[in-house]
Amino acid sequence: MALSALGEKLVYFPQSLAPAAAQALLARHPQAVEVSIAAHDGVRLHGWRVSADAGPAARPLVLYFGGNAEEVSWMLEFKAVFAGWDLALFNYRGYGLSAGQPSQRHLLADALLIYDHFVRRPEVDPARVAVIGRSLGSGVASYLASRRPVAGVLLVTPFDSITEIARNFYPFLPVRWALGDLYDSAALAPSIDAPLRMIVAGRDEIIPGRHSQRLFDAWRGPKAQTVIAGASHNDLQRHGEYWRAIQDFLRATQGIAQSE
Repeated sequence: MALSALGEKLVYFPQSLAPAAAQALLARHPQAVEVSIAAHDGVRLHGWRVSADAGPAARPLVLYFGGNAEEVSWMLEFKAVFAGWDLALFNYRGYGLSAGQPSQRHLLADALLIYDHFVRRPEVDPARVAVIGRSLGSGVASYLASRRPVAGVLLVTPFDSITEIARNFYPFLPVRWALGDLYDSAALAPSIDAPLRMIVAGRDEIIPGRHSQRLFDAWRGPKAQTVIAGASHNDLQRHGEYWRAIQDFLRATQGIAQSE
């Protein structure tokens, strides 16, 4: 157990956010509102919500979960991509202004807590909640979709499991013994009915394509895949095709939710 916990720590690369920088963000993005949620163990999770320009009716919501070295406030710069949707961005424990230390147990529990916090709010339409997960966040998003009803799931540079990725990099080490089953999305996928959109980087140097494909093949719900040929794992956001794929996903998810 101790070895497993030590191995898991190597997965996370927390990124900090100075309080002054957080205040500057709010000055640049007046539509954003800081949100703080207390986890079940008292740890405060910090993030932002950007509300759609809409009337008093309940609105659709996107929950975004970032990568293992991602402080998610940068997504505020691209809030226009999510026009018509409320957008919720939360940093993992130990990232940004969120307290605590990251672990699989905590990140998965926190994702459920964040979802439950928002769907109880009157301005959110619980039938139109979409979830986006990038890299590490694909494991968090997949878990959330296996435990809560969501209208759609967008996974960016996803993996079948982190343990399998580690075995790919360290084939001669007892990785499974050290890590256990870490963020095993492929094991959850056969139980998930929510529609899936997957975005894969054609030149991904971190997650080989077969690990994304294994997850795609295992997913039970309807699914589609976009491959951005010239992109690598960490530069997808530099490609216009990436943002267009997100907008396509949101339009399709909105249509599915409205037809139900």
